[in-house]
Amino acid sequence: MSDLRADLSLALRLADEADEITTARFRARDLVVERKPDRTPVTDADVAVEDAIRAVLAAEAPGDQVVGEERGGTAGGGRAWVVDPIDGTKNFLRGVPVWATLIALVVDGTPVVGVVSAPALGRRWWASAGGGAHTSDASGQRPISVSAVGDLADAYLSTTHLGTWVEHHSREAYLALVDACWENRAFGDFWQHCLVAEGAIDVAAEPIVNPWDVAPFQVLVTEAGGRFSDLGGVERFDGGTVLSSNGRLHDAALDVLASGQARSAASPSGRS
Repeated sequence: MSDLRADLSLALRLADEADEITTARFRARDLVVERKPDRTPVTDADVAVEDAIRAVLAAEAPGDQVVGEERGGTAGGGRAWVVDPIDGTKNFLRGVPVWATLIALVVDGTPVVGVVSAPALGRRWWASAGGGAHTSDASGQRPISVSAVGDLADAYLSTTHLGTWVEHHSREAYLALVDACWENRAFGDFWQHCLVAEGAIDVAAEPIVNPWDVAPFQVLVTEAGGRFSDLGGVERFDGGTVLSSNGRLHDAALDVLASGQARSAASPSGRS
């Protein structure tokens, strides 16, 4: 635990460094926006944050690997920092305050430290393996835990964008989960998984993610008492899909998604 406390302290300082850059560039009139080969946007702030984090890690943890959305990298065995400098770049460049810097320390393939910092919301969430999950806001710091909802019919569900289900998984599968739940919204990106960890919503599902999009949430959600897996039920952050929940609803949500996908595949139209 002493090693993880040091690593968590470093991760929090990396988030402080990122917040200084992002808050200065948020809603800046001279913000530079480009498009990557996959047509997703990237701003000068995205690149500046990742470069700043890499510089600190090169000085303070030179033996660790670094994997970032903008500069790339691969994580083999051992220790690797996985970084998304701005998760929610589309919100950032449009002036919507729902975006965050995501930082995770992964050891031998398992996230053990996670920090999510959303300075425009005045919020931060963090966790370490065995150390619990926490958040801070204007009222101070506090531990967090998932909800106690035990039936999908009473559950609050979120995803990022319905169109991604059409393209990458099954629209019918997600709509089946919507129908099984009490309420649904598209809080999207990082925020929905933070809301699961603090018990504000109960289930969040995404049909396509990159490892840096979700690495901190595996430790954040599980330390808050929930479950985190891909849509096949495997507890991993690098499976390309994700389901986070309060734990009580996890298997039921997986079953609904699987059944909906099977029905979609069997339909005469073959629509997925």
